[in-house]
Amino acid sequence: MNPGSIYRTNRHERWWVALRGIIAILFGILAIVWPGMALFVLVYLFAAYALVDGIFAVASSFQARPYFRHWWIVLIEGIAGIIFGILTFIWPGISLIVLLALVGGWAIVTGILEIIAAIELSRAITGEWLLLLTGVLSILLGVLLFARPVASLLAIAWMIGIYAILFGILLLVRAFQRRSVLSY
Repeated sequence: MNPGSIYRTNRHERWWVALRGIIAILFGILAIVWPGMALFVLVYLFAAYALVDGIFAVASSFQARPYFRHWWIVLIEGIAGIIFGILTFIWPGISLIVLLALVGGWAIVTGILEIIAAIELSRAITGEWLLLLTGVLSILLGVLLFARPVASLLAIAWMIGIYAILFGILLLVRAFQRRSVLSY
């Protein structure tokens, strides 16, 4: 693969990552601005966010495939997001505990895969500490949701909103930080 095609592929992949960041920030703002919204609205917001984020992660993985040997990690992250999003749409009347389990499980799976990707990418490029931080943040949210399942809807909406905003900011920084990627 010539360096020009690596640059073009990396540039397109960065835009997918940036779009994921923007969607995460918008989702986070909605969850914070309307904390008293009914649970079913929060369920649909999460389902839409997880589904769209999963689709963008899958697209990003295929963009990264030519130059990133472990592109499948991002693919698995995307598929997990799509599955969690679809399951949430299929059963919108789920209880708070099940919603927390879905969001918590999704956050932990995403966090683990982000940490694995950060470790693998750190061998090829510098500055992947943001990806590692994103993974740790995801795992912390997941653990927190499992540890405090009886928390109020307001606190849950704010926790998810703050998490989504931080996750989105880290994705945006990561997208614009990566200018070149070596074939790895």
